[in-house]
Amino acid sequence: MAKILIGKYEATIYPEGGGYTGAISLGFHPDGKRNRPKRKGKTKAIVKDKLKKLADELEAGITASENYTVEQAVNDWFAKGLKGRSEGTVTKLRILADKHVIPALGKIKLKLLSADHVDEWLDNLAADRATSTLREIHSILRRAIRQAQARDKILRNVAELVTTPTGTDGRPSKALNREQAKAVLKAAESSELHAYVVISLTTGIRTEEARVLRWDHVVAWIPQLKSWRPVTEVGFKHKRFAIYVWRADRVGGDTKTPKSRRTLELPKLAAEALQRQHVRQAAQKLKAGTAWQDLDLVFCTSAGTQLDAANVRRSFRRITKRANIGTDWNPRELRHSFVSIMSDQGVPIETIADLVGHAGTSVTEAVYRQQLRPVITKGARTMNAVFGDSRHG
Repeated sequence: MAKILIGKYEATIYPEGGGYTGAISLGFHPDGKRNRPKRKGKTKAIVKDKLKKLADELEAGITASENYTVEQAVNDWFAKGLKGRSEGTVTKLRILADKHVIPALGKIKLKLLSADHVDEWLDNLAADRATSTLREIHSILRRAIRQAQARDKILRNVAELVTTPTGTDGRPSKALNREQAKAVLKAAESSELHAYVVISLTTGIRTEEARVLRWDHVVAWIPQLKSWRPVTEVGFKHKRFAIYVWRADRVGGDTKTPKSRRTLELPKLAAEALQRQHVRQAAQKLKAGTAWQDLDLVFCTSAGTQLDAANVRRSFRRITKRANIGTDWNPRELRHSFVSIMSDQGVPIETIADLVGHAGTSVTEAVYRQQLRPVITKGARTMNAVFGDSRHG
């Protein structure tokens, strides 16, 4: 078995199993075992070419084995590359990876993955996936390979060489009109999600803000003190109520932007819904006994824990079905509906932007342009006029 020189490395090539095996000698592992990475092929020439590539990779510091796959790279990214991301975000990305990335590309050895592989894969997905979804799927592969690069497992990122194709048009967000909104509120009365729907529709808060709203952030105005006090201290026998929208179901618990941190006065309908929610939750707590987890959440499960976003979506679709408007609705469209109703009632866009927590009107116009009408009341007074007093019906 003659020794040869591959670059600066001593190597051997020998017959084995009907073909040839080549090995580069790299000394010994810390455990004392010989470090001899191998490559196999049908001919000596093929094996020698593989050893040359191996030597180049060793010079570049590449450490991954020849059998390191796309699936392993993706799983390594989930294990190490998503630190600090919310559980909801990780779950969403995991679903996309398991459904679209790993089944199609997972078994391919990362070193053999080509830009053509990625291009063809994305083009196939584009036939029935929205462009925004394609971007997320492509991003998973791109970032997984980027991490593999950072850990010296691959030289280049072929996913970076491919442009995400245009997919199908995603379902545009829509808004409830006034009659649909009333029907949804009526249908929600028998649902455990009733107060959640009322608050979301009449204040325009984001779903991730609603899910973490705490009772100490539901406040009543005390004229004698000239201050807002938590209803957990002063109760609901007052005339004015507000919510502190200071938290969100995001990493760190902060709202989406500093401007999103806001205080919103509640219309009468919302205050009454929260009062009923408080009573209902007390009964839930009593029934759960020691299983109850007191997290002070306004909207929670029967054990006091935070609501799951997917469960909220399913419950909301049951409500819209009972309201006879179909099931193609999402809770976030309560926020769109709020904007639409505010605009229909002549509320200026500057006020709407403040109510929904946007830093300026440009975001409001860009995101909610279909719900805005050309244009003076604040949110609580407007919603009282729309839903609160029968004289305005």
